[in-house]
Amino acid sequence: MNSLNKNDMANSINRRNWIKSSALMAGGLAFFSGTIEKLAAMPVIRKTARTARITEQSVLQGAPDVLKARLFANENPFGPSATAKKAIQDSIDHSYQYPMRQIATLSGKIAEYEGIDPKNVLIDSGSSPLLLAAAMHFSKGGKSIITGDPSYEDLPTHAELFEGKWIKVPVTADYKLDLDAMEAKIDSNTGLVYICNPNNPTGTVLDTQKLKDFCERVSKKVTVFIDEAYIDYLPDPQGTTLISAVKANQNVIVARTFSKLYGFAGLRCGYIVAQPDTITTLSIYTVGAFNITAPTIAAAIAGYRETDYLQDAFKKTMASKEFLYATLTKEGYTYIPSSTNFVMFPLKMDGLKFVQEMMKRGVGLRNWKLAGQDWCRISIGRMDEMEAFADAFKEIS
Repeated sequence: MNSLNKNDMANSINRRNWIKSSALMAGGLAFFSGTIEKLAAMPVIRKTARTARITEQSVLQGAPDVLKARLFANENPFGPSATAKKAIQDSIDHSYQYPMRQIATLSGKIAEYEGIDPKNVLIDSGSSPLLLAAAMHFSKGGKSIITGDPSYEDLPTHAELFEGKWIKVPVTADYKLDLDAMEAKIDSNTGLVYICNPNNPTGTVLDTQKLKDFCERVSKKVTVFIDEAYIDYLPDPQGTTLISAVKANQNVIVARTFSKLYGFAGLRCGYIVAQPDTITTLSIYTVGAFNITAPTIAAAIAGYRETDYLQDAFKKTMASKEFLYATLTKEGYTYIPSSTNFVMFPLKMDGLKFVQEMMKRGVGLRNWKLAGQDWCRISIGRMDEMEAFADAFKEIS
């Protein structure tokens, strides 16, 4: 090997070591733990295809070129904020650099606001990679994942792709997650209990104290994963979050995302809060914050806890939701009162046909089957989108 190659190799190794050290200092971003370690930890894939179901992606595949109302993906149509957009623009010139300092800054801002240590935070490109990491780890050895039914399916469907078993627990009569029934399903083979709160697709939220009591009991037996993707749509997110359980040293993981009220669905940024050893374990399964682009991190730093913008987007969302409620009521439909930026209501026709007919009219929606009944889940959009929904809905309702 000539001297030039030796120098190149040394520089490459030094850069990797520097990146690894920077990631560790960022607070739980220890994904550079070695390729061999990562491969050894990977569970065996036992399936090659996910269960067939109508997803946002499949809905979009059937959409016309121009949609009057994109109401199938629970996005915030008012975002990102002007501050976040400017941060993206300002970051472009330096986007040739690895965003090490910015990662540490974002992790630090989150930790400071929540009153935790940066070691309790693991950042990634949205919460999806972190859900996948949990699915892979907690399903190892054929362990089961307990969820509500219906609830967000990303984590348990991925668990089934590996070695996991998916145990579904029906929601209560008022469409809330049944914590008592879920707890009763826990046994020696349980790997994880997954709680989406507020729940997707029902839009319901659990009693905070009951959920806290549940976590305190259950986390002594098995890890509890609380997905708080929609918590920013609640009147008091800080009073509702289960990050308090993590601060109390409970075996609880809390997932948060910028994809909803912050308007970052296409930018991709999310994180989990958990015990440091859990952060270290799950970081093995994910690339971590270095999977996020520098512009996205810059936008997240600028937009995090941007109160005025968040309050404005929340207010607009609530106005659109009230319009939707009035439209449904006027047409003789009921609905599940929602604590999120989407609403479920029972249909009077086949769900797939309803979605197809609405799509022909430029309105994209999702449908569900719940207890033998066809339902629609409609995301809350801008007022012009809700008016487009109302016009199309009246034609076929």
